[in-house]
Amino acid sequence: MTQEDDWDRDLLLDPAWEKQQRKTFTAWCNSHLRKAGTQIENIEEDFRNGLKLMLLLEVISGERLPKPDKGKMRFHKIANVNKALDFICSKGVKLVSIGAEEIVDGNGKMTLGMIWTIILRFAIQDISVEETSAKEGLLLWCQRKTAPYRNVNVQNFHISWKDGLALCALIHRHRPDLIDYSKLRKDDPIGNLNTAFEVAEKFLDIPKMLDAEDIVNTPKPDEKAIMTYVSCFYHAFAGAEQAETAANRICKVLAVNQENEKLMEEYEKLASELLEWIRRTIPWLENRVAEQTMRSMQQKLEDFRDYRRIHKPPRVQEKCQLEINFNTLQTKLRLSNRPAFMPSEGKMVSDIANAWKGLEQVEKGYEEWLLTEIRRLERLDHLAEKFKQKCSMHESWTGGKEDLLSQKDYESASLMEIRALMRKHEAFESDLAAHQDRVEQIAAIAQELNELDYHDAATVNARCQGICDQWDNLGTLTQKRRDSLERVEKLWETIDQLYLEFAKRAAPFNNWMDGAMEDLQDMFIVHSIEEIQSLITAHDQFKATLPEADKERMATMGIHNEILKIAQTYGIKLSGINPYTNLSPQDISNKWDAVKHLVPLRDQMLQEEVARQQANERLRRQFAAQANIIGPWIQTKMEEISHVSVDIAGSLEEQMNSLKQYEQNIINYKSNIDKLEGDHQLSQESLIFDNKHTNYTMEHVRVGWEQLLTTIARTINEVENQILTRDAKGISQEQLNEFRASFNHFDRLLKYLNGMMDPDDFRACLISMGYDLGEVEFARIMTLVDPNNTGVVTFQAFIDFMTRETAETDTAEQVMASFKILASDKNYITVDELRRELPPEQAEYCISRMTRFIGTDCPTGALDYISFSSALYGESDL
Repeated sequence: MTQEDDWDRDLLLDPAWEKQQRKTFTAWCNSHLRKAGTQIENIEEDFRNGLKLMLLLEVISGERLPKPDKGKMRFHKIANVNKALDFICSKGVKLVSIGAEEIVDGNGKMTLGMIWTIILRFAIQDISVEETSAKEGLLLWCQRKTAPYRNVNVQNFHISWKDGLALCALIHRHRPDLIDYSKLRKDDPIGNLNTAFEVAEKFLDIPKMLDAEDIVNTPKPDEKAIMTYVSCFYHAFAGAEQAETAANRICKVLAVNQENEKLMEEYEKLASELLEWIRRTIPWLENRVAEQTMRSMQQKLEDFRDYRRIHKPPRVQEKCQLEINFNTLQTKLRLSNRPAFMPSEGKMVSDIANAWKGLEQVEKGYEEWLLTEIRRLERLDHLAEKFKQKCSMHESWTGGKEDLLSQKDYESASLMEIRALMRKHEAFESDLAAHQDRVEQIAAIAQELNELDYHDAATVNARCQGICDQWDNLGTLTQKRRDSLERVEKLWETIDQLYLEFAKRAAPFNNWMDGAMEDLQDMFIVHSIEEIQSLITAHDQFKATLPEADKERMATMGIHNEILKIAQTYGIKLSGINPYTNLSPQDISNKWDAVKHLVPLRDQMLQEEVARQQANERLRRQFAAQANIIGPWIQTKMEEISHVSVDIAGSLEEQMNSLKQYEQNIINYKSNIDKLEGDHQLSQESLIFDNKHTNYTMEHVRVGWEQLLTTIARTINEVENQILTRDAKGISQEQLNEFRASFNHFDRLLKYLNGMMDPDDFRACLISMGYDLGEVEFARIMTLVDPNNTGVVTFQAFIDFMTRETAETDTAEQVMASFKILASDKNYITVDELRRELPPEQAEYCISRMTRFIGTDCPTGALDYISFSSALYGESDL
């Protein structure tokens, strides 16, 4: 360094400035010489022999100078002064126009110039703020420290200090307990200056180097004197500054660590709650114990709908938020140079995804089982009702038949009566054969009820078995009675042919009417318009047979009329009972009237079912119309979001705005999903289980909607993480676009994996960017960008890698160095030092986590800050 350009030996000092310099420089020299137990009174005279000058240099440099000459001759003095000047030159100072002879001769101007050179080298040169020169650095330091104070505007080292407020502000900034700055007045410069001088001398060990009156009364105070005095404040407060910087660094590191630990605890808590909910829900969905009634099964279906509409959606959001929190935490850990977060065993994002996948598989199977069971119960109810109806009709017909067949009335009957009994029995056999089909139908229905696991199958089986046993017994009794009648048949000679003919024609017609009544009252269940139309066609065909049946009825009734006519003609007194049948003409007429009454009722039932099926068809078309719009809309939005996430045309903020707009549009579209859910519920309440008008089921739409919500949330989180990485790493938008362009150029899986690159493409991308990759180096890089061995490299991991090695982040060594400053260069730190230098929260955090220092010559309770610093970054002890 050289002397300042404004120091010119050929120019006379301003008297006021010379006076200020002499006083200031004398006081500055004495502040150092008193450490050696001496001082000077006259700066020109006391340095002439060079002895105190050499002593001053030894004190301020901490080095030993050559042994001085002890003689009092002029050449001894010159030799000593030269030794001092040579030492100054050895420190890189170029002395211009200052010689030993002039100092020995007591040249005041040269002596002041020499002292100023020493002050510059040893008190001001080492001051550096943001790579500025010594003078500029000292000025910048003063400006920053006094910036918040009113009436203070430090622009130079002369008039900016005349009112004393700048000096008071410096003291108050570092020691607010020494000065009440609010009571100072700008119009009292002498009072302000004297306050600063007195406080500095008393509490800061800075001697009084200036006179308040000289500074105030001088238009432009001496700059060197002011700089010399102000530099003492800089050195006085430098230690506090260093401790404050160290404390701030530690606070910053600890705050980041505390925040990360909080995020980890929140992740663990949320993951545990979600996994517990899945654990409780899966057994409920795996329960396949069917209810015995349709009402109970429909309640199960309603409970399942509540689960899908009310209980599951919040868990879907929690799962999405859990993934977002995990990604954000990992990004923050990478940015703060911390090791990656590894959740507890079984709580990884992949574990939660697998558990969720298992839940959805069980859920899908549960819904299919519910619908299958409802169909089964519906079929069972129909068959059970049909079984009861046919059993009741059969039991009604068979009532008393066993007693009738067991009678032996033919033993005491007359010939006519025997013949009548024979014919009556033949008619019964005909009737019995006609009822064989009904018995077979009853047995078939009972078998189907057993195959479908009907809940009251035991009662059905018992009733069916009773009917079958009774039917076998009827057959046996019928055969026995025929054998008995045939034995005496030859005894019978006459028979009333007309009664017999009536009986023979009336019985089948009666059976036909019974069958017709049974068919007209038969229960039916259909699921489409085509099925009901088939029933209507069959009913129309039946109605077409009614004219022919009416002819048969008239023919049968004609036989009875013929009997009455013969009886009337020949005066035969009839008993009024047909010996061959229990059917009377009135029975035929009554049943015929009943058939005609049931026909329009059947018409009405069929038309009502037509109306119901038409309403179901409208529901199908209404649901299909919406589903065919919503399904493609969801797919389109998924593709648009994918394109936005890989688009490099705009900035990340523009991508974020675009994604936020998509998110809002999706939220606004939710009402369409809710309306479709309403139509779906109406369809299920109407027992509609198929829809030929659309390929989209409600399950497809739900899954697509949930995937869309998850995709937009995950994409927004990825862009947020990219913004966080860009801001933390100082990456420009152009660099990000270049990274994206390189990534997209080599990403052959872009359209399949939405921004994920396989290892071969990633290697090619790195080679194109100038990396010389061997197998070992590439394997190391892959452990950084794909720590979970997924087989793909995401764009976020690509950016992290590209910026990782140039990032300026805190390291364990830097934190150790900061702790070492707080510990006054010791290898341990005490509890009192931590509580004195750090805020309470961070101090207690360190005390609770630091281990005891193991070593000799350390106080009780000393803590090991080295191991603690290493642990913060997941490293072993350095």
